[in-house]
Amino acid sequence: MTEKLADNPIDTFLSWLDDAQQSEPDVHTAMTLATADGSGRPSARMVLLKEADTRGFVFYTNAESRKGEDLAANPNASLVFHWKSLKRQVRIDGTAERVTDEEADAYFATRPRGSQIAAWASDQSRPITSRLELERRMVRYTARFGTGAVPRPPHWTGYRIVPSRIEFWQNRAFRLHERTVYTLTDGDRWQVEHLFP
Repeated sequence: MTEKLADNPIDTFLSWLDDAQQSEPDVHTAMTLATADGSGRPSARMVLLKEADTRGFVFYTNAESRKGEDLAANPNASLVFHWKSLKRQVRIDGTAERVTDEEADAYFATRPRGSQIAAWASDQSRPITSRLELERRMVRYTARFGTGAVPRPPHWTGYRIVPSRIEFWQNRAFRLHERTVYTLTDGDRWQVEHLFP
């Protein structure tokens, strides 16, 4: 049976995300983030969605990490959500932009204290000599901040993937899957197409 999707893909996405929270509460916000460096070499990894609305899809990370460096060189990115229990997938193509400092500060303040300190202690994506090096850095930054507030590191921020194309995939019998694609037109309207599976 064909499911009626909303005219606006963000509404459909939020509905599907809510369904996923009910069936996969621990991993419903997990998404693959695919980036490419300035030479076009791709890289993909799992990150967590922290916000989704009509402006885009937000995640947070160290801007000096490989993904941060990729996005600085090439802002084009893709996201993939796969909810196995629902037999659904969403693919999102768009461009990345940094969230505002105010948004990053507000989200950083909600993180557990250990995660805040880890953002200072970890030189994400850089070589490390041993696990002990990381643990020593955690001790040093824990002592540095004492019992006071932990400020957001200047290299830690959020990115919003502003979508230009969103595809919804639903599993169906005999591999006759349903694929619906929304493409943003020059007039900022969503054009809808259905694709062969």
